[in-house]
Amino acid sequence: MRETTDILISGGGVAGLTAAAAFGAAGFRVICVDPAPPVTGAEEDGADLRTTAFLQPARAVLEAAGLWERLAPHAAALKVMRIVDAGGEAPEPRIVKDFDAAEIGEEPFGWNFPNWLLRRETVARIAELPNVSFRPGVATAGVLTRTDAALVTLSDGTTVSARLLVAADGRASPVREAAGIGVKTTRYGQKALAFAVTHPIPHDNVSTEIHRTGGPFTLVPLPDRDGRPCSAIVWMETGPEVLRLAALPVAEFEAEMLARSAGLFGPLTLVTRRSVWPIISQIADRFEAERIALLAEAAHVVPPIGAQGLNMSLADLACLVDLAKAAPDRLGERAMLLAYHRRRWPEVKARVTGIDLLNRTSMLGARPLRDLRAGALNALYSLAPVRRTLMKAGLGMR
Repeated sequence: MRETTDILISGGGVAGLTAAAAFGAAGFRVICVDPAPPVTGAEEDGADLRTTAFLQPARAVLEAAGLWERLAPHAAALKVMRIVDAGGEAPEPRIVKDFDAAEIGEEPFGWNFPNWLLRRETVARIAELPNVSFRPGVATAGVLTRTDAALVTLSDGTTVSARLLVAADGRASPVREAAGIGVKTTRYGQKALAFAVTHPIPHDNVSTEIHRTGGPFTLVPLPDRDGRPCSAIVWMETGPEVLRLAALPVAEFEAEMLARSAGLFGPLTLVTRRSVWPIISQIADRFEAERIALLAEAAHVVPPIGAQGLNMSLADLACLVDLAKAAPDRLGERAMLLAYHRRRWPEVKARVTGIDLLNRTSMLGARPLRDLRAGALNALYSLAPVRRTLMKAGLGMR
């Protein structure tokens, strides 16, 4: 069977589904495929228990896609980013610095959502768009490009002719591989544990990043759970240490959490399972090929520091949608894709480099280096213009 469409999106994660909604809302005919049906409930097997903070610039993308009104009721606002250095002799706070969004405007830094909920609401939005066809359980099996179209063979036997093929199929992207695009990968020997907790001391919509060794221990605000303050946690450590922590009985794990969180929120109660994620940095050699655009983790991967990952992906998407809307008749043509690569690759490269440096700094184990890190945090924070510049840069604001 042969079909034609404007855009075929390979990959139905949060980025791929958001892209399907965004291009669909802009009037393009879209097919989105993914080999696995999306898990849209917190308790289901395979649920993605990580959370995503959509930073300020992402809101415009979500509004244009018709997603923001669905997501807003579930949002936990991020008004303050707190950096805590607990790198002294004992695991207790020695430096606490607050980056307050009120210093640079009226809006919070962003809004936090569980990833499984993002999938649920995005799938529901796509179902409202008659020009978007979402096909879970269907994979991209083969890619052949020509100057006028990408011919994509799907695992159900369908052949699709698309003016633009968007690769949103993850860090090991089959579409990227089919296009012959190389990647540079950096491995840190780290993994991350992701889970949610309740705690007696309220988070007051403050995202708290606690630095000691091995990587940051980050608490991100979630709406209350059963009347108790609730946070999502990403705990980065060396690979063997994460596997040890993941296997601990709950009571022992909670004791380790209390120590690593420097007791800032009181005893932490585990309320979800623990999921383990590998930590790498990665950037593709280029973000385009004939009739193909790389999006999200097919293009770039960063450690989960400063909520940059998916927000970089939404910046990719905003750029692609703008180019498509500016010249719909030239969708997927060489000039459009080169413009996409030129606009996004240098910006992404700079962010990947910056986050790599932050991650290496957060991993420091030697005490004198940890002291140096604390001193640098103190110095940077103390200069108000530098502080405001850092906050704006983190949001992707000029």
